[in-house]
Amino acid sequence: MKKLVVLSALFTFACGLSAAPPKNKVHIALIVQDTVDDKGWCQSMYDAIKSVQKTYGPSLVDFSYSEKMKPVDAGSAARQYAAKHFDIIICHGAQYKNTILEMANDFPGTTFVFGTSADIGPKNVFTYMPESEQTGYLNGIIAGMVTKSKIVGLVGPVDGGDAARYDRGFWLGAKSVDPKIDVKVAHTGSFSDFVKAGELAQTEMQAGADFLTGSSQQALGALGAVAKNKDKAVWWAGQDTAQLTIPNSFKVIAAASYDYVPVVEELIAKREAGVKGGECIPLTFGNKGFTYKFNDNVGPVLTKAIRTKVEKVKADLTSGKLVLAWKEVKY
Repeated sequence: MKKLVVLSALFTFACGLSAAPPKNKVHIALIVQDTVDDKGWCQSMYDAIKSVQKTYGPSLVDFSYSEKMKPVDAGSAARQYAAKHFDIIICHGAQYKNTILEMANDFPGTTFVFGTSADIGPKNVFTYMPESEQTGYLNGIIAGMVTKSKIVGLVGPVDGGDAARYDRGFWLGAKSVDPKIDVKVAHTGSFSDFVKAGELAQTEMQAGADFLTGSSQQALGALGAVAKNKDKAVWWAGQDTAQLTIPNSFKVIAAASYDYVPVVEELIAKREAGVKGGECIPLTFGNKGFTYKFNDNVGPVLTKAIRTKVEKVKADLTSGKLVLAWKEVKY
């Protein structure tokens, strides 16, 4: 393996694989900035909680939510939930960090949660962090195996959090195929600037990139730019499996998504065991925090060799045999 990829036999985190139902009813509240049917960030956590509720039954999981909550509004909503003795209050977004930390001491019996963040908070605050270098690495391998120009492009939102991990994982994956591949990295500075994402993608393609990727909502702008090249061999790998079903999916070779079910299950299990916070819960292939799918409709570009390679590496990531030194990547 290349020097930035570290092999390890250690892998101990395996929550979400066989979680037992809670012995006592748990009351969960979700606070999101947009809506729970946004086909993206907010809906992913909403769907996870609903899935856990369906698995355990409404008699064991009570669920309420508040939509369109800016941080200042979220504070009021969270305090109301805490006053009503909700057990777990999830504020789905790093923008809620200060809101959560300001009220945690006022409600020591309540478990507060926010993410994505790798921060370790007070004893009644959990965070969660997708180790998205794993999904980025798989997409990078595909990029490295598909590119003819040996130039690939990445259009990210910001260079921070799980987006930064994804970007560096993609860089490692492409370089693992061929260290000489040129990975062009650009950021819009926004999670929702579709126009700028499209412009950056165009710039990267003009520089010779024939394979692109990106994360968050803004990535759809970059994918749109790729899709305009209908008759050219320019391809995409995504960080949202919904991209496999949209009109521009004819350019998407594969895509990954987050599954927050393991996070919700772990929050319930930890609280029942008497742990109310003070930890960061990861999402990984190992705890089923990621899903990964190929697009069978893209034709011969998705070769048997690509499938075999990606599945092998995915298995190594899942078992913990392969650990990625994403922090060492310097563009």
